[in-house]
Amino acid sequence: MEETIINEFESPELKDPVLIEGFPGLGEVGRIAVQFLVKKLKAKKLAELYSPHFPHYVLVDDNGVARLLSGQFFFWKNEGNGPDIILLTGDSQAQTIDGQYEVTDKIIEFAKSKGVKLAISLGGYRAESEGSPEVIAISSSPSILELAYKAGAKASPEGNPVVGMAGLLVGLAKFKGIDALCILAKTKGYLPDPEASKRSLRVLINLLKLQVDLSDLDQEIEKVKEIMEKLKMLNERKDRFIESLKRSEKERMTYIS
Repeated sequence: MEETIINEFESPELKDPVLIEGFPGLGEVGRIAVQFLVKKLKAKKLAELYSPHFPHYVLVDDNGVARLLSGQFFFWKNEGNGPDIILLTGDSQAQTIDGQYEVTDKIIEFAKSKGVKLAISLGGYRAESEGSPEVIAISSSPSILELAYKAGAKASPEGNPVVGMAGLLVGLAKFKGIDALCILAKTKGYLPDPEASKRSLRVLINLLKLQVDLSDLDQEIEKVKEIMEKLKMLNERKDRFIESLKRSEKERMTYIS
């Protein structure tokens, strides 16, 4: 394989489709959000993306069957007045700068061929201060940005870099005549963060006027909180142990002298 390819499984007629992308990244925010939507909307597989820019290993399932890393497109047909949706997630982002550009460009070209006029990327951002906004938005379109603010997002700090596919999608889509929006939820980033995913999804469903119940994420949120509490206890235990060693060493040195 010399370049990124996309294999289609179906060719549905879609009504004003919106692309929603969430690949692995900080706190796994985007991927968790999109995987949740795929499951909740019962979206159907549309296509798969393969690229030589993904990491050079295969994934093995419970039956010992191996597969290449990939991106997966799904589609959902809206029975109401709103737009249909194309959902995109995957196993990994491209590992090089050139790869990030090529994969993102292939995604945009595919989306355009399906009639997409609005692409939305979801992800996480690490904030320096506690008072930072819970969800921020950036866009290539001022009018789309205003809609995101009305849906609950806040303005991004000036000069804030958005790396990876989430940012490139916004930067490159406009060259293909597609408006793009990036929704980023604040996260600590060192563990999967379904709570941040829920915050980003809340903005998204307000923006697109989707009827999606987010309460199913609460169980995952509680699991992560339990893990964080256990990590906190382990760190406290480690600190107490180190402090006791220091005291013992100090007492030993005092006795020797």
